[in-house]
Amino acid sequence: MKIDTFILGAYETNCYILCEGETAKDCLIIDVGLEPGRLIDFLRQKKLNPVAIILTHGHIDHIAGVAVLRTEFPKMKVYIQKLDAGMLTEAQSNLSAMTGAAFSTEPADLVVEDKGVIEEAGIELEVLHTPGHTPGGICLYSKDEGIVFTNDALFADSIGRTDFPDGNMGQLVNGIREKLFTLPDNTVVYPGHGPTTTIAREKAYNPFFQ
Repeated sequence: MKIDTFILGAYETNCYILCEGETAKDCLIIDVGLEPGRLIDFLRQKKLNPVAIILTHGHIDHIAGVAVLRTEFPKMKVYIQKLDAGMLTEAQSNLSAMTGAAFSTEPADLVVEDKGVIEEAGIELEVLHTPGHTPGGICLYSKDEGIVFTNDALFADSIGRTDFPDGNMGQLVNGIREKLFTLPDNTVVYPGHGPTTTIAREKAYNPFFQ
């Protein structure tokens, strides 16, 4: 798998472009934050075809570029977990209303649940429901590649905020322990913000689990 990372917008959201291999043109995007212009330029330059976006949760800094990408690539599908699906259309729940720049967009094409599998662009990702940052937050795991995209659940040396509406610290910590820390220790973690890490490192050093 080929992974390209873009850090987008004032909140420095990690946006990931996944291709099955170096020569593949179909791709899968995980999250699309504020100011997606550089990402779109890259897709055009490399002549990539984004067949789908998977939104790990519904906060504005992870969904803001959806409308622009849908305009540029109208055949692209949008996935989100069912409990966060309403956040695409509701400025209050996606937190954009708090910023003074309310945002909403069309509903997702497909909603997913825990333990489902998403297969797009020749890539297979297992859905791990890890609520707590939002009710419908998901992580995306590839056993074959030994990688997991942990949205705003698990970061290097930290975890996601739970002081937003519908946040729940207990849920988040339990979900990380049960869904992420049970993955192989050498699994590489690609978080929603900040640098990559590994499951082993976070189990050993993350201060929320010591």
